[in-house]
Formats: sequence, structure tokens, C-alpha cells
Amino acid sequence: MFRAESVVPVRMRRVAVVAPEPALRETLVRIAEADCVEIDLAVDGGPAVRGPAASRLQRLRAGPGPAVLSAAPPDLDALEREGRADLLAGEAQLEERLDGAVRHGAVAALAGWCPEAEMEATAARIAGAGGALVPLPTPRGVDPPTLLTGAAEGPPDRRPRTLRRSFTPLVTTYGTVPYADLDPTLPAGIAYVVMFGLMFGDAGHGLLLLALALVLRAGRPRRAAALRPLWPFVAAAGLASALAGLAYGEFFGPTGVLPVLWLAPLDEPTRLLTAAVGLGAVLLALAYGAGIVNRLREGGPAAALYATSGVAGAAVYLGLAALAGSVWLGQAVYGVVGAAVVAVGLAFAGVGVYAGTAGGAGGAVQTGVQLFDAVVRIGSNVVSFARLAAFGLTHAALGAIVWDGTTSSAGRGPAGVAVATLVFLLGNALAFALEALVAGVQALRLEFYELFSRLFETEGRPFRPWRPPVQHLTGPAGGTGRPRLGRPPDAVR
Repeated sequence: MFRAESVVPVRMRRVAVVAPEPALRETLVRIAEADCVEIDLAVDGGPAVRGPAASRLQRLRAGPGPAVLSAAPPDLDALEREGRADLLAGEAQLEERLDGAVRHGAVAALAGWCPEAEMEATAARIAGAGGALVPLPTPRGVDPPTLLTGAAEGPPDRRPRTLRRSFTPLVTTYGTVPYADLDPTLPAGIAYVVMFGLMFGDAGHGLLLLALALVLRAGRPRRAAALRPLWPFVAAAGLASALAGLAYGEFFGPTGVLPVLWLAPLDEPTRLLTAAVGLGAVLLALAYGAGIVNRLREGGPAAALYATSGVAGAAVYLGLAALAGSVWLGQAVYGVVGAAVVAVGLAFAGVGVYAGTAGGAGGAVQTGVQLFDAVVRIGSNVVSFARLAAFGLTHAALGAIVWDGTTSSAGRGPAGVAVATLVFLLGNALAFALEALVAGVQALRLEFYELFSRLFETEGRPFRPWRPPVQHLTGPAGGTGRPRLGRPPDAVR
């Protein structure tokens, strides 16, 4: 298992795969089986030079599909006759990597990246073929690829089935985290489920999500088996919804089954809106804190000080918060302090923005526009979190409509009870399906963007290990005879 890194992405090491020329192919096969080494491809000439397997694959005119690597050198002519595009594609990938090898006498080497925690096991694996995994210094100006702890890029038998892994898609949806930055997986997941719970607050519906999570964990239905790793995420969202429902006194609507522990959304909408905006303000403050750390790790103290997502931007944010507090509390001193902090923050941010322009009058105008946009964005971003409460109110209103329809039909005899039951079941099913989808997409697309825009200013590069499945042929792998290839593995049928 990859070593847990709770703060930073998985630590990477620059490595060289070294092997005698006769053992190079078997070494690369074992690298593919290890499923944790990214091998550099040739920059010049690699894709343009077609090897025997690539030429045969082109003659088959097969569309792009999964590649499978033969454990032993196969008979390429037999593969072409059998139409095994999967095995030819694997051999073509192997040829591409062999083309990028550096050769010195009878020894060949390929450079790449490997998770530091996997180096010992990988070195032991390829040693049996006569190869070696040699650590190298990281080249200057080159950032290692990013692998988040728990991400799906790890070896299948060592991918942690944890809450962290189920939260990883929330981060990768917005791009690849730069290697030097903080790993936001767990904080992002927690923020998401809290926002989801605020919008989808109903104890009954939350319990349904928990039940759905258990079904996914069991691998049912089979067509949804690929979603099984996401069951902790669904369970966390269901738990957040159930807890919010307890606070709202909602259980399949305002049924009266639960007492109101905090507030009833439809009775106190202003208080709910204020709480949502307050939550957004806290989350944005935390995002600025993470942004400062990221800018410091990316570019040093100067980048952290002058960036609008660093100290300068955080100062403007805190100053504006103090100004808002002075209006809310009627304390003029907060306004004076807030204005001073905003001025200092804008001055430092202006220096940073101007340094990235062409200078002169045009640069000054561009700086002014960007600073104005930064101030407006802060205010609009905080207020935008009111949408969390708005969706919570919509969910509560739908539940109230369904419950009113249920109770009004129930008092009209046996037929009315049947109608009431149908209204209750269908109404809650519709509200559950519609609101769960809308709330999930809303939190992911809008509020999450406001947070991630503070965290990342550059795009990282994802870690892409070479991982074609390795197949052992059922007959002679080489020679002049026709090999018995067998059926393709399940992954490529």
C-alpha cells in the first residue's frame, strides 16, 4: 500500500530502469505487472518510427482499444492472423518504450517516475529478470507527476479502499494538483458532504443514501460494480443529510416524527441563509490559508506574499470581513481597521499583479481591473454560498408539499389512505431523486469552484504508470509454429 501522506501527494522519485539488453523485455514486462512506474517516452522520433508490431496493428485497421502485453515474445505474424489487436497494441507500446531506451554497450536504461514507497518492492520484482531500479536526482525545473493518496492509479492489489480514495474524484474533477501543493482530498470531501447535507437535510432521505451506500459496497447491482469504491463517499453524504435532517426536524418531510433541534427551514429562512453564508466565509478563509501554503511551496515567500490567492488576497478578504462586521455590529473601529487591512492587501496584490504585466500604462490599467475583480469576486463568492440554504429551502418545501398532500388525502376513507400512501411514496421518491442530483451537482460545480480557485494557480501533471495487463500465452510464444493464443482476458473482450 502507498504510504499514507495526509498533507502532501504521494512522494515520487526519479528512477532509471536498467537491464542488460537480452533481459530488457522481461524487465519491462515485470514493470507493467508492478503497475507503479511511469516510463518516459522518446521525445523525438519515437511515435514516427513504427516497429513490427505497430506496423501489423496498422494493417489490421483496428480502432483504439485496450492493450495487453504478452509475458514472452509472441509470434507477431500469428497475432496478426488471429486478429489479436490487443496483444499487438501491447507489443507496440513495448516497442515505443524500447525506442526511448538509452544504450551503452550491452546495457539499456529508461528513465521514469515511481512512488517512493513502492521502489523497494518494484526493485525486487525486476531483479528476478536481471534488471535494476536506480534512484536518480530530480531534474531542475521538472515537477514530478502527482498521485493523490488513495487514487485509482495505484496497483489494483494495493489501492486503499478508504474514504480518501472515494473523495479523490472531487479533486481530480477540477484538474491535477501540482506536486508541491497540499493534498486537499480529505478537506475537500468533508466540505462537500457538509454542503450537501445542508442542501439535502432530511433524516429519512439520508438513511436512504446510507442504504444505497451499503448496496454499492456489496457490489450490487453488477452493472454498478465499478462504483463500489465510491460507497464511503455516498455513506458520508447520507450521514451528513441525516444529521442535518435531525437539526431541521425533517423525516421524509415535516412529519413530526423528529423534533426540531436547531431550526425549521421554512419557519426561519433568514437564519438558514445567514448560516450558509457564514459557512461559506469560513470555508473561503480556510481556502486562503491553504492557498498561502501552496504559493509558498510553489514559489517561495515572494509568491506567497504578493499573490491574490496568498497573503495579499487573504488580507483583502479579512479586511472586507472586518468592514462587514463593523456594519453588522455598528462598531466603527472595525471599519477603520478593516479598511487599513484592505488597503495594505491591495497594495501588495497590486505589486504582484503588475509584475506579471508588460508594464507601463497598460500594465497599470490591467492591474487596476484585476484588483477590482478580486474585490468583487470575494463579495460575490461569499454571498454565493446562500445557494446552499436556497436549495435546503427548496428541499424542505418539496417535503412539505408531499406531506400536506398525504395528510389531506388520508382522512377520506380507505380510498384516501391508499391515495395518501401513493402520494407519500411517489412524492418522496421524486424529491429524493431530483434533489439529490441537483444538490450534488450544485455543490460540485459552483461552491467547490469558489474554493478550488484559491488553492491552485497552476495545473499539475497526473501520474500515469505503464500498466497493460500481462497475458501468458497458452502455447509456444515464439518460433515458427502457430501459437495457441486462447481467448482474450475479460478486460479486453
